[in-house]
Amino acid sequence: MRYDLVIFDNDGVLVDSESISNTILAGYLTELGHPTTYEESIRDYMGSAMHRVHELIEARTGRPLPDDFDARFHERVFAGFQRELEAVEGVEDVLKKLHEAGVPYCVASSGSHERIRVGHRKTGLDVWFPEEIVFSAEDVGRGKPAPDLFLHAAARMGVAPERCVVVEDSVLGVQAAIAAGMDVYGFTAMMPRERLAGARGYFDRMDALPATLGM
Repeated sequence: MRYDLVIFDNDGVLVDSESISNTILAGYLTELGHPTTYEESIRDYMGSAMHRVHELIEARTGRPLPDDFDARFHERVFAGFQRELEAVEGVEDVLKKLHEAGVPYCVASSGSHERIRVGHRKTGLDVWFPEEIVFSAEDVGRGKPAPDLFLHAAARMGVAPERCVVVEDSVLGVQAAIAAGMDVYGFTAMMPRERLAGARGYFDRMDALPATLGM
């Protein structure tokens, strides 16, 4: 099937940020008295918007996170990005192939617009993603696994959900794509394929994506 729109997740799919941000998140939560390992952060929060962190912590402990939690967390994350963030290997070649083939694409991320932009500027991906094709959970209020973000991106791009394909690497992202009525392919560089149940297919190297999509 030739799709009319490829929707990319951002963290872990376009930019290699998951190890950076989850290391920082686990450390910060632990500092605040909520002991969290890196593995637990990946399991519970990978692919989610910040409201999920707040909701899970309060549900588990009965205590809310500090009001300035998001701002302080992002300060640490952005500093980490400036030190070590890189684009996912092979992603620029994939974007070039999509462009040359005339296949529209966009990004739909649980992260904030600021987080997306900081990462894209650091890695040089900003030249591939002008503002009009960048969508964030901030735009809809509810992050993944709700389908709202993907449906919003498709509507703004003028493409019916059933003509879209989503590229995801998180459990919550795959669930959101399925709920939106879209095909989804699981990128398994970090997440085992058995965790991404329901995806139409799987690939573990970004340069395999064009063939995976039948290009």
